[in-house]
Amino acid sequence: MSQHRKHDLLQRGERTMYGEAWKVFRYVGEFVHGFERLAPIRPSVSVFGSARTPPGHPYYQIAEDIGRKLSDAGFSVVTGGGPGLMEAVNKGAQAGRSLSVGLNIELPQQQDANPYQDLALSFRHFFPRKVMFVRYASAYVVLPGGFGTLDELMEMLTLLQTGKSRVIPVILVGSDYWSGFVAWMRDRLVADGMIDVGDLGLFRVVDRAEEVLDHIIGHYKTRTLELTSEERELMAEL
Repeated sequence: MSQHRKHDLLQRGERTMYGEAWKVFRYVGEFVHGFERLAPIRPSVSVFGSARTPPGHPYYQIAEDIGRKLSDAGFSVVTGGGPGLMEAVNKGAQAGRSLSVGLNIELPQQQDANPYQDLALSFRHFFPRKVMFVRYASAYVVLPGGFGTLDELMEMLTLLQTGKSRVIPVILVGSDYWSGFVAWMRDRLVADGMIDVGDLGLFRVVDRAEEVLDHIIGHYKTRTLELTSEERELMAEL
């Protein structure tokens, strides 16, 4: 490679780095906005599920029931703000006595924000949005869904497995839907030594809205919903 070619590549790299560095300020802006708006919502529960599930589907009804029960129990309910099961959860939560929150994301195929959000934030980047889902959550509830839902589930399980998050309930709703996934984790990941068998205890599978609330309430019978000083320090480094 000629010296001229090398010089050209280095200059191009410097220009690219300059542009990439400025993106940091976009991330910081979304973090600041999220921290300011979401600080008052504790205690809250983050709920995930498919954007493609229509009203009238059994999953839609249980999602709405979960949102209502969590809201009436005093939890702000946080979703991705989109249609489908996110809409159902926000709809149920808004009908209850606590805040219905949507962390909306700008996508190339435009995601329409559902109309059941008392507090709606919009994010351009997934990274700050994912931190907001975790940072203020006292529990994670995962309804049937696709790649986005699985992404949020595995993110939380990784944080719990590695001790990067305080211990909170992670609840999968729909044993018929999740049974094959759980069996694969047991028969492949555990059997091949990719995870420990105890890691399967990081989550619970339930089928009814009442079980979701019962598990969360049971988890906090022996601990406070408020962050301890150790948990506050841990979450600050998230």
